[in-house]
Amino acid sequence: MKVRYLIALAAIGLFLTGIPAAYGQFDSPVIKEWVVTEVNDQGEEEEVDYMTLDGVLVHESDPELAPQPPIVTPGSIPGMPPSDAIVLFNGKNTDGWSAEDGSTSQWIVKNAVLQPVEDSGTIRTVKEFGSCQLHVEWATPANVEGDGQGRGNSGVFLMGQYEVQILDSYENTTYPDGQAGALYGRSAPLVNASRKPGEWQSFDIIFHRPVFDENGEVVKRATFTIFHNGVLIQDHLELSGGTLWKSKHSVFPYEAHGDRGPVVLQDHGNPVSFRNIWIRELED
Repeated sequence: MKVRYLIALAAIGLFLTGIPAAYGQFDSPVIKEWVVTEVNDQGEEEEVDYMTLDGVLVHESDPELAPQPPIVTPGSIPGMPPSDAIVLFNGKNTDGWSAEDGSTSQWIVKNAVLQPVEDSGTIRTVKEFGSCQLHVEWATPANVEGDGQGRGNSGVFLMGQYEVQILDSYENTTYPDGQAGALYGRSAPLVNASRKPGEWQSFDIIFHRPVFDENGEVVKRATFTIFHNGVLIQDHLELSGGTLWKSKHSVFPYEAHGDRGPVVLQDHGNPVSFRNIWIRELED
């Protein structure tokens, strides 16, 4: 049904925005974008971006077109920082973190756990990093409220740009490229390794930054290898573009930036908790 819908859109002359020049240097995935004028719930016309990656809509929820990742049971041993790690959260304070605008972070530390409070906003590390190994432990609320993207939603961003999605994905169906461990809007995890709500979970992320030329075009894509609760969920994935939300079926492409950027924790209005956050800087 979805495929026929897209074919029908193209047939009536909707504008194909084309593949950005930076994508032309790579063979996969095949990326296409459409701009469609739709009527919103308020009866107003608005332009909506539609993007397909290898023929499947970004944020597709039809299980026949975007199957849910298979479920596996993770192990139980958390990772502690090695001797060469930079500890980003030590369970004591928010030193080394700030609000998005550089002001003092409003997140709180309680029982050695880092938590947002109402309207506290996103926080970021004061120190900036490029390629790295990042370890983050997190827990969604034990008292389950909401479903889909409204349940235990947060995220960790590398270089302030590239989101690894945090979500309560235990017996909670949403679009696969937005579930726990997804590279948001770009790549669903290989499997769903989620623990039950309220239980501590971990991400171990191996990230190599993208490289841009003097014209701002990407000449080397970012790569991610991610373990969720010790289970491989992204296997040296070459990131096809940016992960920031653009519209219901689209995300932003790569946009040129510097060689270093902050680690960012998202406040999405859900009380997700964090502990044991550390990072190791890697060669590009």
